[in-house]
Amino acid sequence: MSDAALPRRSRDHPEPPALRERVLQVSRELLAEGGLAALSMREVARRSGVTHQAPYHHFPDKEAIVAALVTQAFDELAARLAHANDLAAPQGRRAALLAAAEAYLGFAMEQPAVFRLMFRPELCNAARFPQACEAADRAHAELQRLVRTVHGGDYHEALASLHWAQVHGLACLALDGPLEQRVGGEAARLAHLREVTERFARMVLG
Repeated sequence: MSDAALPRRSRDHPEPPALRERVLQVSRELLAEGGLAALSMREVARRSGVTHQAPYHHFPDKEAIVAALVTQAFDELAARLAHANDLAAPQGRRAALLAAAEAYLGFAMEQPAVFRLMFRPELCNAARFPQACEAADRAHAELQRLVRTVHGGDYHEALASLHWAQVHGLACLALDGPLEQRVGGEAARLAHLREVTERFARMVLG
């Protein structure tokens, strides 16, 4: 059967379960192209090849799409950090610390538009979208696990903030700060980030 003979719904109107994922995928693309200003329900529908009302079957408004993207992003970050933490047993604390930094910075560099949304609570009302907060808590739990691993079971919120500030600050400097201009080229920038994290690991672990 040729593509032309397929029912119209299968070509232009994704079935409901697939539509939700399609809306989120298109929303990520719009964010990457033009930031939050480029994201609208009407444009999401147009890019998804559905009627302008179709996305509302899954998302009541634009904020709901942002909340779903933030939830996805924190879950992905939590999974990356969990994988890094798992390296501690076979490879040691230093390997886990470096892998966690690479996981955090790698996510920020690969998903800059979504990364910029994750830490802006005014864009995602916690009262309306508790699932986004729960995903953020899962990522933070991996940070806590890393701190306990690196510091021999000793945990303090100040230590967690120290480790978080180191990678988050680097990510922000690389994405929107002077590092983007001072360290030209993606390869050079990644090498610089790696060197910074290695020096930080030496300071922490000796």
